[in-house]
Amino acid sequence: MGINCWEYMQCERQPGGRFEEDLGSCPAATAQGFDGINSGTNAGRACWAVAGSMCAQKPTGTYTEKFIDCKTCDFYKLVRKEEQPNFITRRRMPILLAPR
Repeated sequence: MGINCWEYMQCERQPGGRFEEDLGSCPAATAQGFDGINSGTNAGRACWAVAGSMCAQKPTGTYTEKFIDCKTCDFYKLVRKEEQPNFITRRRMPILLAPR
């Protein structure tokens, strides 16, 4: 397993994280339908595909609204590089844009 977004960004909004109780869990940390994608836990290495996931310490909107920013994110670039040639793009992910 690779490093997950909440570890890289140090947002602490994963289950059991320091800010989870006050701010709630980030949807990427609880999106079980994405578990294992790009070697991550839940959507920890596919956060750009989860509506409402945290970016720059604030929740984002829909996939379409956020992905423009995600493509320039250092974490996205890291995952893409580490997972090549097996990087799973949004097109190859399950049709899940919010946690169940």
